[in-house]
Amino acid sequence: MEPLVSAEELAGLLAQPGSLVVIDVGYQLGQPGWGREQYLAGHIPGAHFVDVETELSSHRSDGTGGRHPLPEPEDFQRVMRRCGVDADSTVVVVDQETMLSAGRLWWLLRHHGHGAVRALNGGMRAWTGAGGVVSTVEPEAASGDFKANPGGLPTVDAEQIPALLAAGGRLVDVRAAERFRGDSEPIDPVAGHIPGATNLPASQLMAPDGGFLPVQVLRERLDGLRPGDAVSCGSGLTASQVLLAADAAGLADVALYPGSWSDWITDHSRPVATASRAT
Repeated sequence: MEPLVSAEELAGLLAQPGSLVVIDVGYQLGQPGWGREQYLAGHIPGAHFVDVETELSSHRSDGTGGRHPLPEPEDFQRVMRRCGVDADSTVVVVDQETMLSAGRLWWLLRHHGHGAVRALNGGMRAWTGAGGVVSTVEPEAASGDFKANPGGLPTVDAEQIPALLAAGGRLVDVRAAERFRGDSEPIDPVAGHIPGATNLPASQLMAPDGGFLPVQVLRERLDGLRPGDAVSCGSGLTASQVLLAADAAGLADVALYPGSWSDWITDHSRPVATASRAT
């Protein structure tokens, strides 16, 4: 199944009978409640809302796992069932326009064994731009039969990163270049990157309209990414966005470092590199 769907194609799918589930995951880092506010102001008719911070992330008291640890499988299963996801459902995930939070839910569903999932390329901006109808009516909670079976997509953790690099694999950090270099760090308490990582800012994969660039361009910009490599970012969200782009470009079996930089720096014994030095 193609991982991306256009607004025009989605409109056609919504007009057909079948088990299509639309989930809105609008999100803005550092602005709790923003996504739900946008959803209530107008969403694709029938879409359920899921919150990235409270429902697509877990919260660990010891701080490990970074800023957005993966949700526990039973919690994720409960949320997807509330949205009406069944084993045979096709799920379309939607955010406002950046593909960031859509990438998170796309990855989580695939990782937990649900293959029939697509992301609306360009999000709500593309939907309304194409004349798509919006609704302010929130659907009732459903009771799907989705079962979470984690392990469908590869992951790596901090302890596996050194061996991956030593074996010739790549760790691609998709944060902005200034954060990777350590020139600026507006979010996490330590600036820099994991020694041995390379940098490919996720912004280089995005079109001005908020969707991904054409597939052929994605292939060119992701050239060199191979099965067994891994992708990281600040907390796992942008890395999921890039893995969605990679899948659209036909690149499979690339691992996610779920905790990413915000997890790496929780252990002060781990080395840190900047543009000019490593410690």
